[in-house]
Amino acid sequence: MKIYAASYLLPISSPPIAGGAVAVENGVIAAVGTLPEVSAACAAPVTDLPGCVIMPGLVNAHTHLELTHFPAWKLRKDLDYLPKRYVEWIQQVVKIKRALLPGETEHSVREGMRLCLESGTTSVGDILSDFSLAPLYRDAQLAGRVFLEAIGHDPVLCENLLRRIETTLDTFAGSLLPAISPHTPHTVSPQLLQALHALAVNRAVPKAIHLSETADEASFMHDTTGEIAELIYPMAHWEQYLPHPMYTTSTRFLCDLGVLDRSTIAVHAVHVTVDDVRLLKENGCSVVLCPRSNDRLFVGTAPHKLLKSAGVPLGLGTDSLASNDSLSLWDEVRYLQQQAQGVFRAEELIAMATIGGARALQIEASAGSLEPGKRADFQVLSCGSVSETSVHAALLAKGRLEQVYVAGERYPKQ
Repeated sequence: MKIYAASYLLPISSPPIAGGAVAVENGVIAAVGTLPEVSAACAAPVTDLPGCVIMPGLVNAHTHLELTHFPAWKLRKDLDYLPKRYVEWIQQVVKIKRALLPGETEHSVREGMRLCLESGTTSVGDILSDFSLAPLYRDAQLAGRVFLEAIGHDPVLCENLLRRIETTLDTFAGSLLPAISPHTPHTVSPQLLQALHALAVNRAVPKAIHLSETADEASFMHDTTGEIAELIYPMAHWEQYLPHPMYTTSTRFLCDLGVLDRSTIAVHAVHVTVDDVRLLKENGCSVVLCPRSNDRLFVGTAPHKLLKSAGVPLGLGTDSLASNDSLSLWDEVRYLQQQAQGVFRAEELIAMATIGGARALQIEASAGSLEPGKRADFQVLSCGSVSETSVHAALLAKGRLEQVYVAGERYPKQ
């Protein structure tokens, strides 16, 4: 057993503790409190970290670690440009992924895991499209969820994909748990959406879906117009599956299909309406915001004030390095703080990046806060002189990551 003490402990689930400490035994948190309280309960050597704050590891609730090496792949393919339209970006991603060599995606995933841990993220909600890479996650130091991605309209291909997902779900073991990800409402057939929902319910796992990310999606769901219909469907040879004008929204469409529930994680939610937000709240869905990715792809800004006032549970994600500059969730939090000035308090932003993401991923029993019985994932940050009422604000303004601990062990090993 070991005890780690700092000027402040930030449990997230309770107020900051001046002179706080956390005791760790066999990779699990044994006690939290003031140093005298923890020392009295647990006889163990103390590592003192003066001038620092101990807080949980961050939870990156939406990312695509497969695409970590995307910037280098763009250079190699002479496609190093920033698309000005979302559909153009999709075309770029498809071109590059089709040209990858064996083993390249594996190295990309491993690098993504490293970048997450080095920036204080200890849990992720990672989207996986190449199921052959599932074994990579068995011994990963990261915790969280791996969402097996589903895309398709052809009934035969969709049935085969569903069977592969079922088989792959059974292969996961360790700290990264499996989950399911229907890609979007317009790239997954209604029949497959319902089958994936039934599978998620049967396996008691969450499902993540990119929802209302773009104005193109809103146009498509309303009257089947725009570049999704004109470019994406022909590129995927889905012309025969183009729907008649549905005059709906993505959220209403999913609700009418009966696939919105507490297991649903809506990612992005940039172009949701007031009625959409009401449906998300009523059905117990979580929303994961990815503000830097939205900005980089010129798709707009999520209605932060509307989502917050409606009480929709919120988490944060970096998305991938195909649409972002880093996998640091600290960068994401600070960006959102500037983008949504006056909407979220500092403690709300930090909660979104920790327990909010953990709840969305349904891993709050083991991650997102410092509480006895949870995995001992925490980070140590220096931020100078602070008071008990200003810890959160100080972390965002001047916090500097000093150390990361995964299941009680220093990362990387010293």
